[in-house]
Formats: sequence, C-alpha cells, structure tokens
Amino acid sequence: MATIEPAGRPASPYGDPPFTVDDLLKFPEDGNRYELFDGNLLVSSAPTILHQVAITNAMHVLLNAAPRELLTLTNVNFRVSDKDYYIPDLVVVPRSAALRGGLMFSPRDMLLAGEVVSPSTQKQDKSLKAVAYAEAGVPAYWRFELNEGPTLYVYELNGDSYDPPTAYKAGTTARLTWPFPVRFDPAQLLD
Repeated sequence: MATIEPAGRPASPYGDPPFTVDDLLKFPEDGNRYELFDGNLLVSSAPTILHQVAITNAMHVLLNAAPRELLTLTNVNFRVSDKDYYIPDLVVVPRSAALRGGLMFSPRDMLLAGEVVSPSTQKQDKSLKAVAYAEAGVPAYWRFELNEGPTLYVYELNGDSYDPPTAYKAGTTARLTWPFPVRFDPAQLLD
C-alpha cells in the first residue's frame, strides 16, 4: 500500500520539522553545515577559502595566548538542547571537557563561541546566534565581520543576554580579558 503525502511536500528520509539533534545525525555528510534553532533547520554551505584563512589566523592568535588548561577548537558540535544545535567556527573550552571525548559539547563547556560571518550566514550570525548563545549561557561571543576591514564584535554575557557588542576595527588593538588575556589587531585575520 502506497503512502500518500500532502501536496507540495515530499517525504523526507531524515524526519519532519521540527527537527531534533537525533534527526541531524541521520543527515548526509554532503559538505553542508546543518544546525538547529528551536527545531528549525539552518543549512549553510562549506566555508570559503577566505573564511577558513580567518578562522586559522584567529586560532593562531588564541592558541599563542591560551593557558594550558584551555583549548581553542574549530567547527565543533554544540548541543544546547534536543532542538538547538550549532557548529561554531571557533570555541574555547576547558581542556578537561575536550579530553573526556564525546560527540558534542554542552553549554557548561563553552567559555567562548566565535563565528566568522559569510554572506550566507550574516543574518544568523549577527542576530540569531547572538541570542541563542546568550540563552545557552555562553559567557562571550565573538563575531568576525570580514567585509568590514575586518572588524571583531565582542559580546559579553550580562544575565541571560549579551550587552551591546564592542567593535574592534582593523588597525586597532583588541585588548580582551575573557576567557584569557589576549591582544591582537583584527587585521591579522586576513594577514
């Protein structure tokens, strides 16, 4: 007996919205990045070369300044709830959280989440992720805007939301204290 699907929507082998993290684990490894916001699927393509250069350079800056008990990682699985799951471009976590293994980090592990903004992710990185990471209790969120020189926007948690971000433009020195002291010019991201 054939199953009749509603007009205009074919059956999905991955489940139906709202999606869960368990549904995402069934998705193909096809080069796309699949994330969830309240069960809604966020899909973005593989990062551009410039995007990867910026992430690599940010990693070098943070790795050179980080104390041994903290690790800087890229593109990790961040499970906030069954319907909220993200893949930040850059995170800082306790070394102990990373070394205990597992497939995903939880909100208690995140000291910093960072996103390098691409044209396809601009709206979600600027607004949606700032709200989601704050609600998850991530103490700091860094947003790197490459098309602005680049510019680093630093959000710091105040209760259950972030204060308005502080902007550090290329040519200036960002002097940051969380999650550890670090100083750098955002222009280094594209150097």
